[in-house]
Amino acid sequence: MITVSTDKTKLDVPFIQNFLKDIYWAAGRTIEEVQTTIDASVCFGIYLNDQQIGFARVITDYVVFGYVMDVFIAEEHRGKGYSSILIQHMMNEPLLKDIKIWRLATTDAHFLYEKFGFTKLSHPGKMMEKIL
Repeated sequence: MITVSTDKTKLDVPFIQNFLKDIYWAAGRTIEEVQTTIDASVCFGIYLNDQQIGFARVITDYVVFGYVMDVFIAEEHRGKGYSSILIQHMMNEPLLKDIKIWRLATTDAHFLYEKFGFTKLSHPGKMMEKIL
């Protein structure tokens, strides 16, 4: 049985960190850093028979802006539609219902997010960043 929860006490932080430490967007992130990001975000764990198989989080002010980050499904569970279930729960989360602008960055999962209304930036020339 698949379930999705925002209960942070259910999250398997070592599982999350073990995945993120080797992935291109979070390479080297320590378990302490992962815990800090969890503490500062609305988090979603996806579970198969109560075992965590994926994760996602949203950084938000709950009204104007939400940024989707660290979305993943463990390799052995991919291709079964679980990422769509996870994103669907995220987009329907009552805590996030008032967000007017959603953003994310992806290198290889455009097809997933397009199903939920995400598009390329309307005005990419307005966006700026600072990377340390």
